Amino acid sequence: MNNTSGLAGDLVAMVLAAGRGMRMRPLTDHTPKPLLPVQGKPLMQWPMDALHAAGLRRFVINTAWLGDQIPSTMAPWAAHHPDTDLVYSHEGQDFGYALETAGGIVRALPLLGDIFWVTAGDVFVPGFDFTEEAVQRFAAGTRLAHLWLVPNPEHNPRGDFGLSGEGLALNTDEAPRWTFSTIGLYRRALFEAPWCDILPGNPQGTAAPLAPLLRRAMDAGLVSAEIYHGAWTDVGTPERLAQLNAI
Repeated sequence: MNNTSGLAGDLVAMVLAAGRGMRMRPLTDHTPKPLLPVQGKPLMQWPMDALHAAGLRRFVINTAWLGDQIPSTMAPWAAHHPDTDLVYSHEGQDFGYALETAGGIVRALPLLGDIFWVTAGDVFVPGFDFTEEAVQRFAAGTRLAHLWLVPNPEHNPRGDFGLSGEGLALNTDEAPRWTFSTIGLYRRALFEAPWCDILPGNPQGTAAPLAPLLRRAMDAGLVSAEIYHGAWTDVGTPERLAQLNAI
């Protein structure tokens, strides 16, 4: 599949939904974190609704912890959107554990295109717009990734990455740094050699985080970024979930 045209209908979005959510216990002892209800619907449905509104019709969802609950819970959403295609990468069934972000993306790479969105299913960003303009701009360039950063929340005061005046994400320990929202556009090439040393399709079930891969590409000047100033919540504790549902 060639997605460099940037047409929303041709793009694939990967929604990360495999994590254990240890800090959310006991809520996640029996419910996957992305299925916890936020303002009347499963948390992961918020980005899926936004992606669908932007014209995306194909979704790849990875699962692990209590992963069998996700297809059954999202089946009504899929039925209500008959023009969509939900495809699952069941890491828990295949390996017995979650593959982390980079490992999960490489595992799902055969289901993704040359350019694709990735967002976490456990972050609440109700106003984010997955615009066609952003896709076209990214497709026309040469970067391997484009990230959306947010002002640092209380639980991550030092941030994750820097940002240059030219819009490049920086692998730096110097302030100011910003927090990675988990939303990004990616090229398939970032998850292949020479940038990524996981075997294609991750047949061995290598668990690997995304940050080291991004930092490697940042050092080569191949990751761009911008600041998103809208509402954003990493739903990482029961208290944050309760605050969202009290609004």
